[in-house]
Amino acid sequence: MKELTPEDLAQIKKRTYVVVALMLLIATAFIFRPASYLPYKGYILYHSYFADVMLPFGFYFLISLNEKTFPWLRKWWLKVLIIFAGATTSEILQYFDIYAFGVTFDPLDIVAYGTGAMLAAGVDQLVFPKVFGFWK
Repeated sequence: MKELTPEDLAQIKKRTYVVVALMLLIATAFIFRPASYLPYKGYILYHSYFADVMLPFGFYFLISLNEKTFPWLRKWWLKVLIIFAGATTSEILQYFDIYAFGVTFDPLDIVAYGTGAMLAAGVDQLVFPKVFGFWK
Protein backbone atom coordinates (compact mmCIF):
# COMPACT_ATOMS: atom_id res chain seq x y z
CA MET A 1 0.00 0.00 0.00
CA LYS A 2 1.32 3.43 -0.94
CA GLU A 3 1.94 6.23 1.57
CA LEU A 4 -0.46 9.07 0.73
CA THR A 5 0.71 12.68 0.50
CA PRO A 6 -1.48 15.68 1.39
CA GLU A 7 -1.90 16.30 -2.36
CA ASP A 8 -3.09 12.72 -2.80
CA LEU A 9 -5.62 13.17 -0.01
CA ALA A 10 -6.91 16.41 -1.55
CA GLN A 11 -7.31 14.67 -4.91
CA ILE A 12 -9.11 11.73 -3.28
CA LYS A 13 -11.49 14.16 -1.58
CA LYS A 14 -12.33 15.90 -4.88
CA ARG A 15 -12.75 12.60 -6.71
CA THR A 16 -15.01 11.38 -3.92
CA TYR A 17 -17.27 14.41 -4.38
CA VAL A 18 -17.55 13.69 -8.11
CA VAL A 19 -18.24 9.97 -7.58
CA VAL A 20 -20.84 10.63 -4.87
CA ALA A 21 -22.58 13.12 -7.18
CA LEU A 22 -22.51 10.52 -9.96
CA MET A 23 -23.96 7.86 -7.64
CA LEU A 24 -26.72 10.25 -6.58
CA LEU A 25 -27.51 10.94 -10.24
CA ILE A 26 -27.75 7.20 -10.94
CA ALA A 27 -29.91 6.68 -7.83
CA THR A 28 -32.17 9.53 -8.92
CA ALA A 29 -32.70 7.81 -12.28
CA PHE A 30 -33.80 4.67 -10.42
CA ILE A 31 -36.02 6.56 -7.97
CA PHE A 32 -37.85 8.82 -10.41
CA ARG A 33 -38.15 6.17 -13.14
CA PRO A 34 -38.05 8.32 -16.26
CA ALA A 35 -39.00 5.23 -18.28
CA SER A 36 -42.57 5.60 -17.09
CA TYR A 37 -42.86 8.45 -19.63
CA LEU A 38 -41.61 6.33 -22.55
CA PRO A 39 -43.75 4.40 -25.02
CA TYR A 40 -44.25 0.73 -24.14
CA LYS A 41 -41.24 -0.64 -26.07
CA GLY A 42 -38.95 2.02 -24.62
CA TYR A 43 -40.32 1.28 -21.17
CA ILE A 44 -39.57 -2.45 -21.52
CA LEU A 45 -36.09 -1.77 -22.92
CA TYR A 46 -35.32 0.63 -20.09
CA HIS A 47 -36.47 -1.75 -17.39
CA SER A 48 -34.70 -4.69 -18.99
CA TYR A 49 -31.27 -3.14 -19.43
CA PHE A 50 -30.89 0.25 -17.72
CA ALA A 51 -29.69 -1.27 -14.44
CA ASP A 52 -27.45 -3.69 -16.32
CA VAL A 53 -25.62 -0.75 -17.89
CA MET A 54 -25.71 1.73 -15.01
CA LEU A 55 -24.66 -0.54 -12.15
CA PRO A 56 -21.34 -1.55 -13.76
CA PHE A 57 -20.90 2.11 -14.72
CA GLY A 58 -21.30 3.17 -11.10
CA PHE A 59 -19.20 0.34 -9.67
CA TYR A 60 -16.34 1.31 -11.98
CA PHE A 61 -16.17 4.73 -10.35
CA LEU A 62 -16.51 3.30 -6.85
CA ILE A 63 -13.47 1.14 -7.57
CA SER A 64 -11.63 4.15 -9.01
CA LEU A 65 -11.80 5.86 -5.61
CA ASN A 66 -9.12 3.43 -4.42
CA GLU A 67 -6.56 4.16 -7.15
CA LYS A 68 -4.27 6.22 -4.91
CA THR A 69 -4.22 3.58 -2.21
CA PHE A 70 -3.89 0.63 -4.60
CA PRO A 71 -1.87 1.79 -7.64
CA TRP A 72 -2.56 -1.42 -9.57
CA LEU A 73 -6.18 -0.21 -9.88
CA ARG A 74 -5.12 2.73 -12.07
CA LYS A 75 -5.33 0.64 -15.21
CA TRP A 76 -8.75 1.25 -16.75
CA TRP A 77 -8.86 -2.18 -18.37
CA LEU A 78 -8.31 -3.89 -15.01
CA LYS A 79 -11.27 -2.04 -13.48
CA VAL A 80 -13.38 -3.02 -16.50
CA LEU A 81 -12.26 -6.62 -16.14
CA ILE A 82 -13.09 -6.73 -12.41
CA ILE A 83 -16.57 -5.25 -12.96
CA PHE A 84 -17.32 -7.37 -16.02
CA ALA A 85 -16.13 -10.60 -14.36
CA GLY A 86 -18.21 -9.99 -11.25
CA ALA A 87 -21.38 -9.11 -13.13
CA THR A 88 -20.97 -11.93 -15.65
CA THR A 89 -20.37 -14.46 -12.86
CA SER A 90 -23.66 -13.35 -11.31
CA GLU A 91 -25.44 -13.82 -14.63
CA ILE A 92 -23.93 -17.27 -15.19
CA LEU A 93 -25.01 -18.32 -11.70
CA GLN A 94 -28.56 -17.28 -12.62
CA TYR A 95 -28.38 -19.66 -15.59
CA PHE A 96 -27.81 -22.48 -13.10
CA ASP A 97 -30.71 -21.29 -10.90
CA ILE A 98 -28.38 -19.84 -8.29
CA TYR A 99 -29.85 -16.44 -7.62
CA ALA A 100 -27.07 -13.91 -7.26
CA PHE A 101 -28.17 -10.28 -7.77
CA GLY A 102 -31.04 -11.43 -9.97
CA VAL A 103 -33.25 -14.34 -10.86
CA THR A 104 -33.51 -14.43 -14.66
CA PHE A 105 -30.68 -15.38 -16.99
CA ASP A 106 -30.45 -13.18 -20.09
CA PRO A 107 -27.35 -13.33 -22.31
CA LEU A 108 -27.98 -9.74 -23.39
CA ASP A 109 -27.38 -8.70 -19.78
CA ILE A 110 -23.74 -9.70 -20.27
CA VAL A 111 -23.54 -7.35 -23.26
CA ALA A 112 -25.09 -4.60 -21.13
CA TYR A 113 -22.53 -5.21 -18.36
CA GLY A 114 -19.70 -4.83 -20.83
CA THR A 115 -21.32 -1.72 -22.29
CA GLY A 116 -21.66 -0.12 -18.87
CA ALA A 117 -18.10 -0.92 -17.83
CA MET A 118 -16.62 0.29 -21.13
CA LEU A 119 -18.77 3.42 -21.07
CA ALA A 120 -17.43 4.19 -17.59
CA ALA A 121 -13.85 3.63 -18.77
CA GLY A 122 -14.46 6.05 -21.64
CA VAL A 123 -15.83 8.70 -19.29
CA ASP A 124 -12.97 8.07 -16.87
CA GLN A 125 -10.26 8.33 -19.53
CA LEU A 126 -11.68 10.84 -22.02
CA VAL A 127 -14.32 13.04 -20.37
CA PHE A 128 -13.46 13.52 -16.70
CA PRO A 129 -9.80 14.54 -17.25
CA LYS A 130 -11.03 17.35 -19.52
CA VAL A 131 -13.81 18.44 -17.16
CA PHE A 132 -11.96 18.00 -13.88
CA GLY A 133 -8.29 18.99 -13.89
CA PHE A 134 -7.59 16.85 -10.82
CA TRP A 135 -8.88 13.65 -12.47
CA LYS A 136 -5.63 12.72 -14.23
